Amino acid sequence: MPLVTSKLHLLCAAFVLSLAASCSGSSQPAAAPATSSASAAAPEQQTAPPSLQVKPTESAPPADRTGGFDGEKAYEQVAKIVSFGPRPPESPAIHQVQDYLIAQLKSSGCEIDTDDFHASTPIGSVAMKNIIAKAPGTGQGIILLLTHYDTLSSVKNFVGAEDSASSTGLMLELARQLCTKKGPNAVWFAFVDGEESFVDWNKDNDHTYGSRELAARMGLSGELKRVKAVILADMIGQYKLRIPRQSNSTKWLVDLVWKTAARLGYSDIFVSSEVQTSDDHDSFLDRKVPAIDVIDLDDFITAGTWHTEKDTMDQISPRSIAIVGHVLLESVAELQTKFK
Repeated sequence: MPLVTSKLHLLCAAFVLSLAASCSGSSQPAAAPATSSASAAAPEQQTAPPSLQVKPTESAPPADRTGGFDGEKAYEQVAKIVSFGPRPPESPAIHQVQDYLIAQLKSSGCEIDTDDFHASTPIGSVAMKNIIAKAPGTGQGIILLLTHYDTLSSVKNFVGAEDSASSTGLMLELARQLCTKKGPNAVWFAFVDGEESFVDWNKDNDHTYGSRELAARMGLSGELKRVKAVILADMIGQYKLRIPRQSNSTKWLVDLVWKTAARLGYSDIFVSSEVQTSDDHDSFLDRKVPAIDVIDLDDFITAGTWHTEKDTMDQISPRSIAIVGHVLLESVAELQTKFK
């Protein structure tokens, strides 16, 4: 996951180094841990744990109270993705997840585009796949929603319920809501591969392979000029969720999402504190595209769960997913109005 700069990360740096190998949303460059290429090179030998029948301690609000976003359905999608087991790039499990995502998106009425590519990594060339679902618009603009779906390869049996199944399940439900609706701008849902590092997040661009591929591809095609805003979701399903503002994200877009959250009554979730996180949205910020990262990394690190085998379904709250889904659904509506 990503890299965040905050006082909490400075305090936790030594702890994080002992926990995990890459940074899927890393806080602060010094805190990103390194792993050996030997452990990263053998994801196929990991074993998937039995499917967890977890009864969450919080329920999602009814869909009619969250703008139609069904938090229970999104939670079920998270559980389904976790049931495939660890899904590092080029593993048998990630191929199953790719097939599942495509089938679900097609059933929601989305147009599907896939990009199979090979990424040059510290452990060699690795095959990856980006999956882009598209809801058409009446105009030329694009609102791009983003999540990664791969898991860290260096922690055995890491199924990534929070990192990254929570945001992947959320995006599947958002696509179900929006793919058959036509607004002023097209809405694209990008499920990117290869966000996690193989050896060390802080060296040789060992991270965000899928989002960098997507941004480069859209730049070459001319589609990047049509993108009005990028909203990345990553780690949004945990209990006691508190999502800080990202100081390195595009300010007007942060303001739009946080004002939307406040209007909906979620200021206790979308809080006013700030951190800086390196994540998949950087691939678009680097190309001057407005982008935001919606993530709660600090609290998962504090809980001792980030990048460990404990990142399982018992960490996931349907209510948290429903709230973030409601905010993103309404934020897309705000963007549609802004860029008519």
